[in-house]
Amino acid sequence: MTDRPIRVLIAKPGLDGHDRGAKVVARALRDAGMEVIYTGIRQTPEMIAEAALQEDVDVVGLSILSGAHMDLFPRIVAQLKQKNVDDVLLVCGGIIPEDDLPTLKQMGFAGVFGPGTSTQDLAQFIRDQIGARAGA
Repeated sequence: MTDRPIRVLIAKPGLDGHDRGAKVVARALRDAGMEVIYTGIRQTPEMIAEAALQEDVDVVGLSILSGAHMDLFPRIVAQLKQKNVDDVLLVCGGIIPEDDLPTLKQMGFAGVFGPGTSTQDLAQFIRDQIGARAGA
């Protein structure tokens, strides 16, 4: 791993305006020593991919409660690939049915976190995944 902090983009795709959980996660990851960029609500897939590219992040975290994840997440992954942002760790959270987990994993999401997930566990998961990618 490099000497710089892990850079995490937290994004709220689509029309979902409920952002309390995303803000809690953003603050917890910041408090865990990560550099967090929070995009705010109502982000398009294009906006999220562009922010990931411009901010040179290590992690893209998507938060959704609206149920539109199976429509929006593939579009975000496609936009990331189109912009050659294919070396980031993808994680997501919110209200995501268990039946959707295999598809999300296939899409490239390394972690799917629901309500009640410990923020310490999330931070450790990200550290472990980034460390494994760096060969640490």
